[in-house]
Amino acid sequence: MPLEWIDFRLALEQFLHAGGWVLYLILGLCVLLWSLLLERLWFKFRVYPQLRGALSRALAQARQGWQRQSLRCDLELALSEQLPLIKTLIALCPLVGLLGTVTGMIQVFDALALNGTGNPRLMAAGVARATLPTLAGMVVAVSGLLIFNRLQRWSDLEKQRLQAGLQEGAV
Repeated sequence: MPLEWIDFRLALEQFLHAGGWVLYLILGLCVLLWSLLLERLWFKFRVYPQLRGALSRALAQARQGWQRQSLRCDLELALSEQLPLIKTLIALCPLVGLLGTVTGMIQVFDALALNGTGNPRLMAAGVARATLPTLAGMVVAVSGLLIFNRLQRWSDLEKQRLQAGLQEGAV
């Protein structure tokens, strides 16, 4: 294993340990969120063009209006798939980060109650445990929100194009 990967792994372990158990939860949410975002990007650039071409061919063969409407609805559902879950995960990340803030502040107060204000090392660990999850939750949410907004806008635009194409008789 290259030295850079070992250094990265150690830095990640230290970061997760400093932030407490909440960072592991945020890491799991991050992996899930970015897996869904990458799936939607794959759909946008690889799968959707093929589906749209197949829809055009099927619409040319469909004789009845309900068949055309059914095909368009199937494609519209595919455009919106996973977007509500992605939106929920984006909203959840900062809230989980705030949970880390609360647990970290409890640790600071426990250190103060047991040792007084004479041990700055214990207080610093508690403050780190309070701020790192909030930071991580916000970073994950903002980065996911940037991609989500573009995907949502693209999905809405494609739905409008499908509707306009169906009314004109071509997609």
